[in-house]
Amino acid sequence: MRVPLTRIDANDPLPTHADVVVIGAGIVGVFTAWFLAKRGMKVALVEKGLVGGEQSSRNWGWVRQQNRDARELPIATESLRLWEQFEAESGETTGFRRGGLLYLSNDEAELARWARWCDFARSAGVRTEVFGSREARSRGEATGRDWKGGVFAPTDGTADPGRAAPAVAAAIRKLGGSVHQNCAARGIETSGGRVSAVVTEHGTIRTPIAVLSGGAWASTFCRQLGIRFPQATIRASVAAVSLPTGSLPDALHTSGITITRRGDATYTLAISGIARFDPTWQKVRYSRDFLPMFSSRWRSLSFGTFEGVRSGHESSARWRLDEPTPMERMRVLDPSVDEPTVAEIRRRAAALCPAIAAAPVAGAWAGYIDMTPDGVPVIGESAQIPGFVFAAGLSGHGFGIGPGVGHLTADIVSGATPIVDPQPYQHARFEQSVWGKVADF
Repeated sequence: MRVPLTRIDANDPLPTHADVVVIGAGIVGVFTAWFLAKRGMKVALVEKGLVGGEQSSRNWGWVRQQNRDARELPIATESLRLWEQFEAESGETTGFRRGGLLYLSNDEAELARWARWCDFARSAGVRTEVFGSREARSRGEATGRDWKGGVFAPTDGTADPGRAAPAVAAAIRKLGGSVHQNCAARGIETSGGRVSAVVTEHGTIRTPIAVLSGGAWASTFCRQLGIRFPQATIRASVAAVSLPTGSLPDALHTSGITITRRGDATYTLAISGIARFDPTWQKVRYSRDFLPMFSSRWRSLSFGTFEGVRSGHESSARWRLDEPTPMERMRVLDPSVDEPTVAEIRRRAAALCPAIAAAPVAGAWAGYIDMTPDGVPVIGESAQIPGFVFAAGLSGHGFGIGPGVGHLTADIVSGATPIVDPQPYQHARFEQSVWGKVADF
């Protein structure tokens, strides 16, 4: 693996039964399991590879309210509080800090869009600071250039993607939950139409509730159950450089490049929206659902390779529960870095911040970002299989809102009052295609 990731020794004995089995140990899965364990429920967290090994360790690390979709803003606000709460209660370290997020621009239309969002956000109690050219130059001093304006989100922040999910997994075990790496969930069993067990490669766990937090694998898993879950992934590449802490703002976004301090002496560099579209049969199956989204993003997406087919996370196959699955053949999605993109990232970053030009390269990696057609996650119980609960389709936002999604999922599972309104996240909105016809599985 090219991405920096804290490895944990978590291969607990597989239980014969559990109150809840959480499938997938990315940031959403670990926080779901932690909140359930806090409530005294017996939780088993199963992961086909490594805790946090896929997109949860490959993202920018932003924990933001700024520029959120109105449907996600409440859960983003709660998540900021919950990031702090987790560290205070667990004693574990995720690298979370409210260092603020800085946006700079020379585009009047972009500045106007940001300003309109800030007006909306203030009505929702979110603090943001909109400023003009003089303050933009001061705040963007590291760039050595003039800016027309910008936005600073002082209560937003970042966490360390390489440390966060493993830290939460360690906290789950402190509360008596079990964590199982290299243990793929092959499927579920039902009794009377509802969940009765989760079948893993190492044995069966009897349970009335299975939570799917499978990231890029969620749609393929659902297909085995006859559940329609439109999902598509894009392959995004990032680079990292070594710089002394304090050389740059913690988090800086411009239209050309985004720069984020990762938690050590490295900064992650990325170009927002730029990614490869690796064709798969799953993308063909849900092409009409995603046509509006991809039509609006065609300038930033380019066709990739058939690596997505080889990886198996968007497989069209159906598998048996007593045989190895594509998840066991691909323990961790560690896709190829797009070298032209990384070269362009380095060029833009060096042009923006001269200090980067001479900075040592610390690495480069790629990840598959899973998306739903409307860019909003699916959280809630399946209408088709009672006891089967979605916490998936995070659409590139999962890391920042992971604690909020985990809390809401735990609320739904345990019957507690939801931390936010769950209505916008229901799976029912995808039961039919955008054309009104139930799609084939």
